[in-house]
Amino acid sequence: MPTRVLRLPQVLERTGYSRSGLYARISAGLFPHPIALGARASAWPEHEVEAVLAAQIRSVDEEELRTVVSTLEGERANFGLTGTHASAA
Repeated sequence: MPTRVLRLPQVLERTGYSRSGLYARISAGLFPHPIALGARASAWPEHEVEAVLAAQIRSVDEEELRTVVSTLEGERANFGLTGTHASAA
């Protein structure tokens, strides 16, 4: 169960992506969408960010990474989380 969420600055720091680079990866299905915390706040479950980074360390190809991301987002229903397709956090 996710116990911690990461806001955009934390995700950028952990991944090394720029803001635009992160959102380009989200659009390409290579990184999970953020979850809504409120009307104007969003974040990423820490375990999802860590899972994507672990897959990248394993040097998975883009198609496998899309599968990882899709699985992570699909599992959100088990935690009562919903994704948001917001373009800004």
